[in-house]
Amino acid sequence: MESFFYALETNNWLFFTIVTIVGLAVGSFLNVVIYRLPIMLENEWRSECKEYLELELDSKNNKTDIFNLSKPHSSCPKCQHKIRTWENIPVISYLFLRGKCSSCGVHISAQYPIVEAATAIFSVLIAIQFGVSLETLFGLIFTWALITLAIIDTKTQLLPDNITLPLLWLGILINTYHIYIDLESSVFGAICGYLILWSIYKLFKLLTGKEGMGYGDFKLLAALGAWMGWQMLPQIILLSSLVGAVIGISMILLKRQEKGTPIPFGPYLAIAGWIAFIWGAEINQSWLNIYT
Repeated sequence: MESFFYALETNNWLFFTIVTIVGLAVGSFLNVVIYRLPIMLENEWRSECKEYLELELDSKNNKTDIFNLSKPHSSCPKCQHKIRTWENIPVISYLFLRGKCSSCGVHISAQYPIVEAATAIFSVLIAIQFGVSLETLFGLIFTWALITLAIIDTKTQLLPDNITLPLLWLGILINTYHIYIDLESSVFGAICGYLILWSIYKLFKLLTGKEGMGYGDFKLLAALGAWMGWQMLPQIILLSSLVGAVIGISMILLKRQEKGTPIPFGPYLAIAGWIAFIWGAEINQSWLNIYT
């Protein structure tokens, strides 16, 4: 094992190649999570509501078919053609099939190769930043979680507790060993991250009578604070606001978003959090240089 890590440390090409392949494979799995987890949660909530109201499940929702991250096997939504192994190679299969089902020819969403490629690219950037280390290992987990949360929130306006809460607790756990920051900064980062957005939410609701964001946003910022400490929260909030403003205005100008349509804040928090995770110290130092 020591010789393997030595080989990674002395051969950058080997290290980055492995990270790229792992990133592509994980990106393929993230597509499954992005599609299936919201449906799984919806089924669970519907079942709980029926049980709470003491209502009988209708025939549609009384199916015994298993639906989770592993079953049923992936298939074409139109013709139910089961995806074969060679049709599930990240990016390559999509290009080979020209973005269409091999059976019925229906168009396959470009989301799949984009997520796979983006996961690989961001994974390599993490590897470049931290090298062969525990920081890279946990940084990859952090990155994959943020990608999943950002896309799920974009598509469904949900930030599942199944991801945000484990991410939060993992941030505190690893920082008990000072992987990124000290434990005190991590704990206060989680507390302050949650309370900042919770306070803004309450104030906005008091003034307007409307809900400006969801509780998932509070938990996501708490998770980011747990990983990077309370010191990074101002930068994350500022960056997320800037990213949100730029993307929101661009979408309105391109007529892809109507005025008044709710825009999820989670993706902007995820983007800002990832940027701060990689280049946060350099950004803070640049700001200090400007004002000193």
